[in-house]
Amino acid sequence: MLEVFIDGASAGNPGESGIGIFIRGEGYLDKVSEHAGILDNHTAEFTALLRGIEEAAKRTTGLVSVRSDSKAVVSAVEKRYAKNPVHRDLLERALAISDGFDFLFIKWIPDEENRAADALAREGIRKACSF
Repeated sequence: MLEVFIDGASAGNPGESGIGIFIRGEGYLDKVSEHAGILDNHTAEFTALLRGIEEAAKRTTGLVSVRSDSKAVVSAVEKRYAKNPVHRDLLERALAISDGFDFLFIKWIPDEENRAADALAREGIRKACSF
């Protein structure tokens, strides 16, 4: 099983944003930190979801467990629906990729259990300053 911890962060709402993805399992221990542009916090979270699913698809077609501290993202994946058009597009793209896995589930976790992805997302914000 591949565990994919995701987080999005924004310095302002909207503001400079970053995404963090921490992947472990099946012989992987990978970290992804990216600047995501000027986004609001929820959009950064959905962007992290898409990128996390993309990264998981590079590593497995089997069982994927996504962990997020965003209740909005977890709920949207479980319902396979997001009201906001931007979030809906990101969600639909993520779900299309995830349909290639044997099984994907998502679980909400508290912030304390998502520190690795959070640190990577904040690092992504700092990357904006280095352009």
